[in-house]
Amino acid sequence: MLYASPLIAVGLTMLIGTFVFTAMGYDGLHAVRDIFLTPFLEPQRWPDLGVKAAPLVMIALGLAIGFRANVWNIGAEGQYVMGAIAGTGVALATHGLTGWWILPAMALAGVIGGMAWAAIPAFLRVKLQVSEILTSLMLTYVAVQALYYLVRGPWKDPDGFNFPQTKMFSAAQTLPAMAEGSLVHLGIPVALVIALVAWLVMEKTTAGYAVKVVGLAPAAARHGGFSADKVTWASLLAGGGLAGLAGLFEAAGPFGQLTPQFPTGYGFTAIIVAFLGRLNPLGIVFGGVVLAGTYVGGEIAQTTVRLPQAATGMFQALLLFVLLATDVLVRYRIGWKARAA
Repeated sequence: MLYASPLIAVGLTMLIGTFVFTAMGYDGLHAVRDIFLTPFLEPQRWPDLGVKAAPLVMIALGLAIGFRANVWNIGAEGQYVMGAIAGTGVALATHGLTGWWILPAMALAGVIGGMAWAAIPAFLRVKLQVSEILTSLMLTYVAVQALYYLVRGPWKDPDGFNFPQTKMFSAAQTLPAMAEGSLVHLGIPVALVIALVAWLVMEKTTAGYAVKVVGLAPAAARHGGFSADKVTWASLLAGGGLAGLAGLFEAAGPFGQLTPQFPTGYGFTAIIVAFLGRLNPLGIVFGGVVLAGTYVGGEIAQTTVRLPQAATGMFQALLLFVLLATDVLVRYRIGWKARAA
């Protein structure tokens, strides 16, 4: 049931969604089909799936490390934004230059930006015992406001017809496409490689074992010489770094610049991805593809069934609630008990 319940949750979400949308006056069966099935059945949609799944997978991998250690980083969206801001700063500083080193420098800046933002709740948790749930979440809104200030102020493109956006990135500052004219960019295979590395670290190394022990049995971890504070720092920094890298990849990939529309909710959706994948790096790849399908399918349903844009978020939230509900099957076996006479 540990691995069957996510599939059950997806099926129940489709069933409940059909009734909900029908009750709202839409063609519920058509809507659910477009959201959950059409993106996977039409090959021309697969590149879109890969582009949207890559940041979800990267962010969820970092979150899963923390969740296994009972470190609840809820502010990955802010770390995603700060990573994009840091990487864009490098892009603007090197605008007009060429060289293979520019994109790696932007990626490194993105990682550092995300880690720096995650270091704040890590410090407060370790030194002052402040809940990282609250601090990481509240810092998300600070990051978004910083983005708004920059794209509407000092980073605003003077040739952008007064739109709040930065300059477009140059060819040396954008992720190369895997094939000419394709939407599939380098960030997609990088996300798969990171998932494989994360699996090796979590399953085959002492560091991964320490994360599990600290999360499952803190007293045993102390007895075994594992530092909960170090695990907290490491898990939050890993989550922030991967979220920041995902942010930079989005800025240097699909967006090609920073705009006020950059915060896409990936940092929050990645929480669902992490749990749908059972906090396992390889399962997270599956979860990322499923949730990417809801984004692509939601866009399709907006055209075919006239669903509102908010329907995508509703489906994602419904999936999380149903997944948490079906988790009872992991711990308990349902059976019938005859009533005593």
